[in-house]
Parts: sequence; C-alpha cells; structure tokens
Amino acid sequence: MKAVSRLAAGVAVLAGGVALASGCSVMAPAAPGAALVRELAPTGTLRAAINYGNPVLAAKDAQGQPSGVSVDLARELGKRLGVRVELLPFTAAGKVVEAVTAAQVDIAFVAIDPVRGAGMLQTPPYVIIEGAYLVKNASPIRRNEEVDRLGNRVVVATGSAYDLYLTRELKSAKLVRVGGSPLVTDALVVQCVEVAAGVKQQLQADAQRVPGVRLLDGRFMIIQQAMGLPKGRDNGARYVSAFVEEMKAGGFVAAALKRHGIEGALVAPAKKLLGADM
Repeated sequence: MKAVSRLAAGVAVLAGGVALASGCSVMAPAAPGAALVRELAPTGTLRAAINYGNPVLAAKDAQGQPSGVSVDLARELGKRLGVRVELLPFTAAGKVVEAVTAAQVDIAFVAIDPVRGAGMLQTPPYVIIEGAYLVKNASPIRRNEEVDRLGNRVVVATGSAYDLYLTRELKSAKLVRVGGSPLVTDALVVQCVEVAAGVKQQLQADAQRVPGVRLLDGRFMIIQQAMGLPKGRDNGARYVSAFVEEMKAGGFVAAALKRHGIEGALVAPAKKLLGADM
C-alpha cells in the first residue's frame, strides 16, 4: 500500500495541468463512421501490438493466450469499430515502436516519450507505473541517487521508456542495452553490471526468481502508458484518445487491472479533450 501511495503522490504532481475528472466531463466518442473505421483499420482488421515485455500490460494466460489490460483495451476498441482484432505479440517495446512507425500495426500500447512522439501519434495515458532499479545484495548502492556515478553501468532494454529517459538523464553512469525487459536482470548477474533498470513489477518478479538481488526503494521515474497509432491518422487518434478517456472514467481500466492481478499501477488522471465528440 505504501508503494501505491507514493505512486499516487507522484501522479498528483505529474498531473499538474491535467484536468481531473471532477473538473470536467468526459464525453464518450461518437459511433465511428466508415471513413474513421478505414483510417483506424485500413486492412479491415485492427492489428494490435501486444508487448509481453511489460507485465503490467500483457502476459500469457494459463492456456498460453494473450491476456492483460492492453489486450482488453484492444478487443474493446475492435468491438466499438465493428472489426476483427488481430493480436500481434512482441517481446520488447523498441520493436513495437518500430512496427507502429512503419504502420505495420494499427494500435500499440507504449509509454509516452518525446522520442517516440516524433514517429507516432499517442493518446493521453491510461495507466501510470514506476521505473525502478535492481542491484545485487552485495552492492554498496543503497539509494536511487547513488546510481548515476562514474564506474556504474545500468542495464536496460533497448528502446524501452526507461532506456530513452536514462539516455537523457544519466550524466556519469553508462548504459548497457539488451534485447528486452525479461533479459535485464539476467544480464545484471551474468555480465556483472552494477545496476538493472526496468518496470518495477518486472523487477519485483525477477527478485523472486533470481537469488542475491534486491530492489532499491522508491522509483527513478514515472512511466505514462498510452495507446499509439501510426502518423497520418489524426482523426483516428482523436477517436482513440476519447476512447481512452471513456475507458478510464467508466472504470474499464481499473477493472482490468484488478481482474489481471496487477498491483502497484494506477489509472491515469483524466484529461479534457478537444473534439472528443467528433
């Protein structure tokens, strides 16, 4: 509960100029016309990128099928559009970004970042999560502030939100990149790197799996998870942004997080949208 409270406090600061639900009404998107459906699903099927590299968003269920809040959102959007949904699995956020940028998928679920924003359209966030650090038990590092020092190496998943963030923010420590989030903790151990960075839930699970490692208290960043679309689909992006706001305000996102047993993540604050009625 303390971790969730700290995250909630961070979200309150992050929201800043974001209008909370109590301060504005959230308008559900109007029923999509044929032109909008063609823009969002030009092949007649809504191709949704599902990233297994982030356990907050997606995982495989007991039958090996895609499951999670991002899967639920993709299927609900497909239902609204009246089209079939094809779930395309990925294991790393960087690969998802490449697929969206190349319009190989129609929607994706990725963290908001200015670098990514240059190559895709992004909705307001639907979920807020934390980025955390993991170290070996014998490490002298005890606080997040001690990571960015000469001689420290931080292993990250290539193209992840925390890779992009730390690329900008670290001044002295060096980054070591691996192919996906599930590989980060193993690289910490095998390559004798000083620090692993990642989504807190992933690292918490790794700490249960891998002996001799521990999480540092707190977080080094807040990660805003949003839906992304290929550039040039501006009307579609407005519709999906309104869809996201409806899914938050109506309790869909909160229910999905609870249903899939996700702890330590919060529904993002509401945001007033222009042109949401379309």
